Amino acid sequence: MSLRKQTPSDFLKQIIGRPVVVKLNSGVDYRGVLACLDGYMNIALEQTEEYVNGQLKNKYGDAFIRGNNGMAEVYVSCL
Repeated sequence: MSLRKQTPSDFLKQIIGRPVVVKLNSGVDYRGVLACLDGYMNIALEQTEEYVNGQLKNKYGDAFIRGNNGMAEVYVSCL
């Protein structure tokens, strides 16, 4: 039995096109379909909803979350 270690990059490539939650340090969550991302953790979402303190605040068709500003940690998880 061989277990292959998966890198974070491998994981993120596998979930493109799937629903995800992106959680920022600021307490804002974005839920949508992962369209693409790059090495700077810039994230593009489709069918995006913005949640603040667990409450829906806005809906966007497409959203771009800039990942290289160093101001927030970004957590991505599958739904």
